[in-house]
Amino acid sequence: MSDATRRTARTLVQTLLGLAAALPLLVDAAGVRDTTAGIGTALAVAGALTRLMALPSVQRATPEWLRTEAGVDAELRALAREVRAADTKDEH
Repeated sequence: MSDATRRTARTLVQTLLGLAAALPLLVDAAGVRDTTAGIGTALAVAGALTRLMALPSVQRATPEWLRTEAGVDAELRALAREVRAADTKDEH
């Protein structure tokens, strides 16, 4: 399974859990303005789960097919540092 597919699966799991947590609020809500609390709850839970699933201890407990590669994030951070350094150098 590719890393992009794993990331998509993880995002879907996190979002579904967030929606499940907010479902009582969404069901009780009758109007659009009333549903904002439910939507906010769903987004907050999904965000918290995203951060939680990035922890190394959770990565080890996650099934192998759902794990992400730690090296990919490190490579992206290194690339971002190089781009910022090049931008700073060009400004001076």
